[in-house]
Amino acid sequence: MANVAVVGVQWGDEGKGKIVDWLSSRADVVVRFQGGHNAGHTLVVGEQVYKLSLLPSGIVREQTYSIIGNGVVVDPWALLAEIERVEKQGLHVTPARLLVADNAALILPVHGAVDRARELARGEGKIGTTGRGIGPAYEDKVARRAIRLCDLADERVLARKVDELLFHHNALLRGFGADEIDRDGLLAQLREIAPKVLPYAGPAWQVLGDRIRDGARVLFEGAQGAMLDVDHGTYPYVTSSNTTAGNAAAGSGVGPGSVGYVLGICKAYTTRVGSGPFPTELTDAIGERIGEKGREFGVVTGRKRRCGWFDATMVRQAIRVGGIDGIALTKLDVLDGFDELKVAVGYELDGKRLDRLPADERAQAAVVPIYETFEGWTDSTAGARSWRQLPATAIKYVRRIEELIQAPVALLSTSPERDDTILVTDPFAAR
Repeated sequence: MANVAVVGVQWGDEGKGKIVDWLSSRADVVVRFQGGHNAGHTLVVGEQVYKLSLLPSGIVREQTYSIIGNGVVVDPWALLAEIERVEKQGLHVTPARLLVADNAALILPVHGAVDRARELARGEGKIGTTGRGIGPAYEDKVARRAIRLCDLADERVLARKVDELLFHHNALLRGFGADEIDRDGLLAQLREIAPKVLPYAGPAWQVLGDRIRDGARVLFEGAQGAMLDVDHGTYPYVTSSNTTAGNAAAGSGVGPGSVGYVLGICKAYTTRVGSGPFPTELTDAIGERIGEKGREFGVVTGRKRRCGWFDATMVRQAIRVGGIDGIALTKLDVLDGFDELKVAVGYELDGKRLDRLPADERAQAAVVPIYETFEGWTDSTAGARSWRQLPATAIKYVRRIEELIQAPVALLSTSPERDDTILVTDPFAAR
């Protein structure tokens, strides 16, 4: 049985939460390997709706062990608040069910302050961050001044690191004309939260490695999407981590051979939150209709998502970069009732046709999509659990997408409900 990595292949919000939850019934361990609490996954289980940000989606299944890997930047206050929230919904989250890598870098209040001040200073050139400090936390990690979860256990180390951290960030805040962070106040906050979060800390690399050697099936859960990858996305309108499957191993503390099947998640159309290029964006009534039917609002921020037609060129590129073996196509039901649908099969730039999204910012903003038009369908696909329940034109649409992106559809999701899924290939049994 293969271990499976699940990653987004658009700009995030592809429906990873539901797919990971659906797959976690076959998994023993679910690991988050990058991102922070800027990510949002919605899981619908019966009458319950769980909105997760830091917690792995496997947390909703009592038999599944959940790990937050070293590649994640962890806001300890946000983590405890999320645990408290899901416990009120009936879940039991204890150190016996959840492990947080002790070498994970922490997001502190100073990171959010710098994030918001910097975004405000950008004015119209803002990137569109959530303002939760994810970017500055990753910067500190790379600059080797981060405070890690394990540091909360040693007050002398903690005090020294806080001094180093604030020496850098308070200078930035002064430059932005923002309030500085008080050293003693921050230390008091960290001392107060340490005994609450440290029970979850441990050597995730070792625990995960032992589980894999014992034959456990592991689901590696990514956040955001390939087009938000700091290297391969629409830079600089990206997140601050590598969102592709290549980071699943490094962000979890295991070797690349531990990742088997790579499942890419994408919607049957395209959405994006925040600023940045979006070649197939629809700013007309059709875009509004897609947004309303798909309930396209950010889980974390509540921001309205920009909507557009499916971009096969972009998805094909993400599949190549991410080593995707198959995709889970979500929200097909949102396209019910449209007379015609369009799919971008290439771009035009300066009179030339392109079969890829170029790297430079100017070109990304200037490309014009080349569309292929499809007949729509009037019958409902909502809740379909087999191919025979789908209209012929919907099947034709899905099959053409497979051809264009050069990858098979392994799962097809037809509603937010966990079981409204057509299984074509079980990723765990694919290799």
